Amino acid sequence: MVKWIKVSTSRHQLTLFDDNKIIKVYPVAIGKILTPTPSGTYTIINKQPNPGGPFGVLWMGLSKPHYGIHGTNKPSSIGKNVSHGCIRMYNHDVLELSSKVSIGTRVVISK
Repeated sequence: MVKWIKVSTSRHQLTLFDDNKIIKVYPVAIGKILTPTPSGTYTIINKQPNPGGPFGVLWMGLSKPHYGIHGTNKPSSIGKNVSHGCIRMYNHDVLELSSKVSIGTRVVISK
């Protein structure tokens, strides 16, 4: 059984899978037109609690430099295209997700 993450930029959804079984679907914010969230397959390379700034309670860095899945100090932004390309989640959701995935988890981002 392998956990992995799929991010749908058109649906503003992050889905956590175990093999092909959906574990949970979370609402997310994604990049704006000038700084879109990059499509592709990446891995989680680090986790940093309380990163400061606009990143909420947790940062999970992706193998694409400068991109990550993180919390937010602007919960009203969830569901919108507002970030510099990162995937924003409600703080309670990013903490829950982080507890279910490990470093090396595959993250597939597509429309």
